Amino acid sequence: MAITVAEEWLSACSGCEIAILNMGESLVDLLNRLELVHMPVLMDHKYFGRDGLNRELEIPNADIGIVSGAVANEEHVEVLEEMRKKCRLLIALGTCATHGGIPALINCWTMEEALETIFHTPTTDEFGSYPEEGVPAMLDRVYAIDEKVHVDLLIPGCPPNPAHIAGVLEALLNGDSPVLPEKSVCDSCPTVRKGKGEVKEVRRFLENADFVPSEPLDRMQCLLEQGFMCMGPVTAAGCAHDGAPRCIAARVPCRGCFGPVRHDGNQMLDMMNALASNGIDWRSVVDRRSLLRFSGAHGLLRPLGRRS
Repeated sequence: MAITVAEEWLSACSGCEIAILNMGESLVDLLNRLELVHMPVLMDHKYFGRDGLNRELEIPNADIGIVSGAVANEEHVEVLEEMRKKCRLLIALGTCATHGGIPALINCWTMEEALETIFHTPTTDEFGSYPEEGVPAMLDRVYAIDEKVHVDLLIPGCPPNPAHIAGVLEALLNGDSPVLPEKSVCDSCPTVRKGKGEVKEVRRFLENADFVPSEPLDRMQCLLEQGFMCMGPVTAAGCAHDGAPRCIAARVPCRGCFGPVRHDGNQMLDMMNALASNGIDWRSVVDRRSLLRFSGAHGLLRPLGRRS
C-alpha cells in the first residue's frame, strides 16, 4: 500500500514546490510509492466540497503532511489546523514555514503601519478603507507554523535542498529516522581562515571579494575575515553543492536563508558574537535587524514604533 501525502502552501512563493520538482529522478522513483491526495499547486481539490456548499474546510487524511510558507492570516491558520488534524506526521518545508522567512519581515512594523505603507503612497488619492469582503483577516504578525501547531520535522532552506526532501521521504518510506545537517555553513565551507584580524569594520558588499578567479575556492580567504557580512557561522548548513555552500561557491557571502543552526537560535545575536570573535566592530553593521531577514518569526522581529 502506498503512503499518502498531503501538501499545502500558506504565505509562500512556490519555491519549495519547485524544490520538490527539482528532486528529478528521485521524485519519479518516490511517486511509485507515494500517493498524493492533496496538493493545491498540482491538483484541484475543493476545500468545501465539489459544489462548495460544505460548511467546514476539509482536507483528506494522509500519512505525511507537508506545509510550506508562513502563517499570515486567519485562512492560513484554518488550513494549517486541518492539516495537523488530518496528517499523522507533519513536515514544515522551507524557511518560511520553519522560521517565518521573507514574509516575517513585515513583523518589523505593526499590521496597521504595514497596511498603511502598502495601500498609501504620496502619489495616490486618499484611501478610504482596506479590503475586507472575501479577504481573510490578517493576524497581528507573521508566524512560523510551529507557533500554531505541533510540527514533527523541519526542513529549512529558501529554497530547501531537493536532496534533503528526497532523503526525508525515502527514510520515512523505509521506516527510518530522517537525518538532516546539524552543523553551520562554516563547517562545510572550504575557504581559508587566516585568523589575522586585519579587518576591523564590516564592509558592505558593494565590491567584489578579494580572490583570484583562476584559483579554486579553497585558496580564497574567508569572506568574514575579509570583513564582509557572511552569515555562515550562524546559519544551518544544507545548501552545499559539489562540496561548497552555494553562495560561497559564487564568491558571495552567505545571506542566512537556511535559518539558525539551532532551531531556537537568534541569528542576529549570534552574528554579533561572531563578528566580535573575529575582531570586527559589530557597531559598524548598518542594520542589525536585517540579520533576521529569514528568521523573524518566534517573536524575534518586533515593531520599533514610529520615530518622531
